[in-house]
Amino acid sequence: MNLILWEIVLLGIYVQQSVSQMVDCFSSFTLSTGKCSGLLGQVKKDDCCLNTNYGYKEADGVCRSCGWPVWSEWTRWGECSVSCTEGVSQRRRSCYGIGDCADPEKLGKVQTKPCVKKDCCPVEGGWSEWGEWQLCSVTCGNGMRKRRRTCSKPIPQCGGSCSGAEEETTNCSTEIICPTHGGWSSWGNWGPCPVTCLYEGRKPEKELRTRTCTNPPPSVVPRGNDCEGSDTDGRPCSGRPFCLVDGNWGAWTGSTPCSVTCGVGQQTQRRMCDSPKPAYGGRQCRGEEQKTGVCVIAVPCPVNGMWTEWSEWSPCRPPSTRKIKCNTREGIRRRERDCVDRKHNESVCEGEIVQHGNCYDISDCDMKGVLSEWSEWSYCKPYCGRYSEQTRERKCVADISKYRSQDRSIFAGDPYVNCEGLEPQIERRQCTNVPECKDEVVILCSELMYIIVC
Repeated sequence: MNLILWEIVLLGIYVQQSVSQMVDCFSSFTLSTGKCSGLLGQVKKDDCCLNTNYGYKEADGVCRSCGWPVWSEWTRWGECSVSCTEGVSQRRRSCYGIGDCADPEKLGKVQTKPCVKKDCCPVEGGWSEWGEWQLCSVTCGNGMRKRRRTCSKPIPQCGGSCSGAEEETTNCSTEIICPTHGGWSSWGNWGPCPVTCLYEGRKPEKELRTRTCTNPPPSVVPRGNDCEGSDTDGRPCSGRPFCLVDGNWGAWTGSTPCSVTCGVGQQTQRRMCDSPKPAYGGRQCRGEEQKTGVCVIAVPCPVNGMWTEWSEWSPCRPPSTRKIKCNTREGIRRRERDCVDRKHNESVCEGEIVQHGNCYDISDCDMKGVLSEWSEWSYCKPYCGRYSEQTRERKCVADISKYRSQDRSIFAGDPYVNCEGLEPQIERRQCTNVPECKDEVVILCSELMYIIVC
């Protein structure tokens, strides 16, 4: 049904009903459950169903949909109509909405199919005749006896059974007087412990109690049995302290391996205060737990190689035939060192024995002078007293600004530097909280021009 037809249906309903029915209007209708939710209030049915997603309830309390007529999902198949042999199972669906749901396949609201839970139905059985009575359950006095029957006339079929009891009991008497067997009285009180302290690890002494075969005593005629078991009971003493155990040294262990693999080392021996351990206030072992002795491994110890200081750099040489002296072209130089004092197969020195480096040859070159950057502050001098101070300086150095590297350590040789008008500069600052000098004379550097006696 398209939208135009649906509007015609609603219009026809409106025309036929001059007064619209009042209903409880809900903001939601759930198709899977057929339930309304979100109660908005009581309004006219036509007003509620202006929104096809809404639902409503009339006086019968059944929730209905304002939407197009549509089938719900089929329910699950119901239980079989009988518990045995063939029956039927059903499932249902509901039509929700205004109008009738389309059913082109003629499925209807209910579907039915055959079902079988069990191929056959139970057939009750029948009891046989009662058997003979069994012997009395006792050999004297009064007891019980039994008889039985079977569910076999006929045998039940397809899970059937017989109604009633399979077993029957009745009283019986032997007409014989029974003997009275002895019974134990209650245990008496525990006796005292025979010791004042207990040794740990040893089987403890016991405290005892007794009982008598008088509850009741065994009969004489007919003869009753004596009581079974012992008339005496024992338990380990409790509430007693452990006896004092003084400690004693165990044997010295074997010596440990020598602490070195060459030359002179040490090795130790130990003993434990465990033969026995001191316990419960007993005395500790007296003497040393460990002793140390000298050991000698008569093998010369390896000596690692050590590098000597680097030699002076070789003269800066051109890498090709082009001139580098007093020029901004880089040269090359080298320096060496030796690995010395390696003995007894020890490791050689790590690192290179020869080092190459770039350099600029400024030997005997005429160069413009410039003031250097300020040096780092010196250490406090003198090291004590209230006149201790730090200094830093600027001095005239060769101008290397036209060179690619400003690292002065790679400039080789002594140039002629024009320092005209460039006087060295020195700054000083006082060191604070310097410790006082004690029993000595400290002479300050020559710039101070005086002597302080601390």
